[in-house]
Amino acid sequence: MSPSSGSGGAGAVACKTVLASSVANVYANEIKQGIQELGRKPKLVGFLSNADPAARMYADWTGKTCEEMGFMFELREVDKEELEDYIVQANEDKDVDGIMIYFPVFGNRQDQYLQQVLSKDKDVEGLSHIYVQNLYHNVRYLDDAKTQKSILPCTPLALVKILEYLGVYNMILPYGNRLYGKTITIVNRSEIVGRPLAALLANDGAVVYSFDIDSVQKFARGEGIRLRSHRVTDVDVKLADIALMSDVIITGVPSENYKFQTQYIKDGAVCINFSTAKNFNPDVKTKSSLYVPSVGKVTVTMLMRNLLRLINNNSRKPDRN
Repeated sequence: MSPSSGSGGAGAVACKTVLASSVANVYANEIKQGIQELGRKPKLVGFLSNADPAARMYADWTGKTCEEMGFMFELREVDKEELEDYIVQANEDKDVDGIMIYFPVFGNRQDQYLQQVLSKDKDVEGLSHIYVQNLYHNVRYLDDAKTQKSILPCTPLALVKILEYLGVYNMILPYGNRLYGKTITIVNRSEIVGRPLAALLANDGAVVYSFDIDSVQKFARGEGIRLRSHRVTDVDVKLADIALMSDVIITGVPSENYKFQTQYIKDGAVCINFSTAKNFNPDVKTKSSLYVPSVGKVTVTMLMRNLLRLINNNSRKPDRN
């Protein structure tokens, strides 16, 4: 039986569109409970130093969701040449619990520098060196006692939570192996989303093919997931061939001109788009079983979850006054 001829009769499509809000709602009570236990409103400061419409939209989402969930959010629009000084001030401000920067700022390596200027104790997006290192090496805690969880970048974490919600993760398997047997295609290898996402999914047991504009890399923990963390190898394969054997296809191409070819989608695959542009054509529903057109609301929810985790981690530090 084909996906377009299910029990609903002629023309029926065996695909369900899942909205990001449905996934975000799963974590709403957890976050509200965390604020209630804290006994105060955590304060998040966002720095906007560009004219990117996507960054502005993300800032608007952040502010609206923070208000709805009981957080304080302050958007500070500053000149990019002065941004470093403002970040340092916020690092030292005891009234500020978390900080985020809406990238790109300079659009080059200076953005990576700014990520490290931000205090790791207030880095809600998990971009500080220690968090990035832990992610790639599959280290999930900051301390030997395993009381302080490492912070993961918000959009990759949002995509993990969406895959859990959709049932792609096999919860019967041991933690860390729950994507064993899954093949995943990611069309994006940005340092902010695509690459860390490939690492996270491979560390959970999947074989991940990461497609960029000029190369393809394979992320995997070896045959039988024998390695503790993933390894990366350059491979010479075609998108069409890999996509047709993939259980999950994730796109993040920031261009209205890019469309993932529906003919490359395996029957019953899960398709997720995290770009602000629509990377899939409407007929994606004739091949996919589950389709998530955007992830922004889950990303913002993970941002607040990370903020509560930072506050919890800081309260557990042995040298805390």
